[in-house]
Amino acid sequence: QAELGINEHHQNEVVSYMRFARFKRGMCLKTVDSCFQDLKDSRLVEETFTVDEVIDMLDGLQSVVHSEVESELINTTYTNVLLLRQLFSQAEKWYLKLQTDVSDLENRELLDQVAEFEKSEYTSLNEKSTADPIKPKLAPLNEGGSELLNKTVAHLQEENEKLKTRLRTIETQATAALDEKSKLEKSLRDLQMIQGDQKNNANQDITELENKVAALKSQFEKTLNDTTANQKFLEEDLMTTKHDLLKVQDQLSTAEKELEKKFQQTAAYRNMKEILTRKNEQIKDLRRRLSK
Repeated sequence: QAELGINEHHQNEVVSYMRFARFKRGMCLKTVDSCFQDLKDSRLVEETFTVDEVIDMLDGLQSVVHSEVESELINTTYTNVLLLRQLFSQAEKWYLKLQTDVSDLENRELLDQVAEFEKSEYTSLNEKSTADPIKPKLAPLNEGGSELLNKTVAHLQEENEKLKTRLRTIETQATAALDEKSKLEKSLRDLQMIQGDQKNNANQDITELENKVAALKSQFEKTLNDTTANQKFLEEDLMTTKHDLLKVQDQLSTAEKELEKKFQQTAAYRNMKEILTRKNEQIKDLRRRLSK
């Protein structure tokens, strides 16, 4: 890390911007000096002036200087915005979100540190006998991003090859270890058979069998509990369904009675009933005649 707490590349970028700012500051000071010089050359041609004349000259000078300084401050602000735009654009190219702390811009300790850095950098620049090499500019968004991406891809490919080589080595070692393990297991089984260690194997089989029986018993109990709960739920659901069915049947019967009652109250029903009555009387009369 360099004097400003950043890497050398970024510090070179800061130095380049500070040179640009120093140049702009010098131009602004020259402009202000020229305003005063213009006043001296154009207005201070007499030996005596009245108070009103002096006030008028100072007001004019103030207006010119105020306009020049304001224009330079506005231009400096816009320049800083463009600089931040370049940095943010490069950050967004890699899906980064940069943050700024405006409160640090008024930190006197940090400002003094920057001033000391500028002073030392300017002093060292004046002491150099040859011109400084051209500092690299901010890389264009497309070319810089592609170059960094290519470097990243090349680095990842190199790491991938290393990992593949290491994986092959580990696979070879694992194969050898498995072969050695198989040989040791075979030797152990042979030794157990020679020593007649069937009793331990039998105890182990019994333990495994007991564990399997316990697991099956637990599974059976769980299945039985689930079946009981499911049966209880089905019975409750069936009872609810029966109640709903009886309720619907009762409502249907009531609706049929009301419909029949309403139908009996209609004129068509009364007319039909009267016709049926007359027909019945006619049938009875015909039966009496047939009997005679």
